[in-house]
Amino acid sequence: MRLIGAGLPRTGTLTQKLALEQLGLGPCYHWVNVIADLDQVQLWDRALDGEAVWDEVFAGHNSTVDWPGGYFYRKLIDFYPQAKVLLSVRDPQAWERSFRETIWTMSHGDSLMALLARARAEVDPRWHRYLKLVDRMFWEPQGTFAAGHEQPAQLIEQMVRHTEEVKRVVPAERLLVWEVTDGWEPLCEFLEVDVPDEPLPHANDRDTFLGRVIGGALDALQAWREENLPAY
Repeated sequence: MRLIGAGLPRTGTLTQKLALEQLGLGPCYHWVNVIADLDQVQLWDRALDGEAVWDEVFAGHNSTVDWPGGYFYRKLIDFYPQAKVLLSVRDPQAWERSFRETIWTMSHGDSLMALLARARAEVDPRWHRYLKLVDRMFWEPQGTFAAGHEQPAQLIEQMVRHTEEVKRVVPAERLLVWEVTDGWEPLCEFLEVDVPDEPLPHANDRDTFLGRVIGGALDALQAWREENLPAY
């Protein structure tokens, strides 16, 4: 493990994944890995229960950004003492809107995406377990936002608190505080690699998130329909 991402979800982490892989620090583990392979949820459940599953979950990976990995940044910086740490940041108000439209809404909202996600949980045990993992990491007593998340100010307060905590916990020589708009230069200087000729890759985290949740739910519900209901 060469780099640990400690930035919250919705801080450009999919762009970070693509950038790190372009710089030779791939494969980079990201939340999309879990959504693509729901069997991995059981590994993260074990991690939340206190097991050190890092060699299992990160086998073959040279970096990790976004949750679930970032949730455990304190443990990971000790387990991988040579790894550098990337703290991605974003304007708090813009971050709150993005986070609420995606992860928060999936758990607590009433949008089409949220309703489809919950419907899938009724017919797909692995997805049900995934939603419970989200609850544990974000809203339940050990979660990042356990102190409150209903109001925008609550999310923003805890986002800022997380950022300051990472700055306090991680030794300064191992840490880069970085925003996607900062571009390649500070990231490459921190990692001691050459700056690519191409622009920094851009990934739309919001659309990717919504597409994977909605698409996965529709596929699972259609499969359940074909298996359980007569054809007309």
